[in-house]
Amino acid sequence: MSQNTAVKQEESKRPVSRKDMTALQWTLKEMKRNYLGYLFLAPFYILFLMFTIIPVVLSLFICFTHFNMLEPPKWIFLDNFIRLFLEDDIFLICVKNTLIFAIVTGPASYLLSFFVAWFINELPPKIRAVVTLVFYAPSIAGSVYMIWQTLFSSDAHGWVNGTLIKLGLIDTPIHFFKDPTYMMPLCIVVALWCSLGTAFLSFIAGLQTVDRSLYEAGAVDGVKNRWQELWYITLPVMKPQLMFGAIMAITGSFNFGGIVSALCGDPSTDYACHTITHHLGDYGGARMEIGYSSAIAMILFFMMVGANQLVQKMLAKVGQ
Repeated sequence: MSQNTAVKQEESKRPVSRKDMTALQWTLKEMKRNYLGYLFLAPFYILFLMFTIIPVVLSLFICFTHFNMLEPPKWIFLDNFIRLFLEDDIFLICVKNTLIFAIVTGPASYLLSFFVAWFINELPPKIRAVVTLVFYAPSIAGSVYMIWQTLFSSDAHGWVNGTLIKLGLIDTPIHFFKDPTYMMPLCIVVALWCSLGTAFLSFIAGLQTVDRSLYEAGAVDGVKNRWQELWYITLPVMKPQLMFGAIMAITGSFNFGGIVSALCGDPSTDYACHTITHHLGDYGGARMEIGYSSAIAMILFFMMVGANQLVQKMLAKVGQ
């Protein structure tokens, strides 16, 4: 009798095959068996549900309504989206600016982060730590915008204006962050300068995990140079870090509001750098048109999801 009890206890500890029960039963069985892990993850899942999943689901409903936070939502179906694309000229400007920012800074910051991390990975450990801090510091420094505002100050005391006047290239100071000609290029440069953030650190960590013996095996199989090593060995091993870095790059490229507001104000001159996030904040925060702002948020959400799917397909071809 005791032997049968011991056998049953041993069988209860083993993972149950999905073939022996339905998917729901198998999931509940595994959750019960690993309840401690789920218990530790519960705080994150609760916060993620409250502040991410529920707002997105509510926004999917509210975007089809007229809602001002004071009255009950009024169902208007596609009126918000029709207004967005057919009546709101500023929104179309925002879409254009956001796409320009995303197309330029997204891939550029992603490649810059990876190649700088690849270069740093070849340095000795002590030097690597110092150089990593030097490159990472601009992304967390609170005074980063102050530096660029000082460089491109709109008066003759600004470093760039003062230098150009001394050289005789200009007669009067240029209002760099008020002139639409210069605003977007300067914001893109600042964004790239600050782009070596979390994705950059994940790339360095990923490069550290590549087994050196793989390069030796690759040399035996015909890998002849560093670029082939990168394509056939390094990148396939680093796919998790590459995917994480891509998500961070996409998020950063579509969320340009902070940099533009700090340098050019909100709204920027002639809406030259006005983005979808600015338009969203204007209607959702200042005007309290929650239904309309939810429609704007949905457009931005699906743009980011589409970009994420495109990047996934591109990364799937790495190493092939």
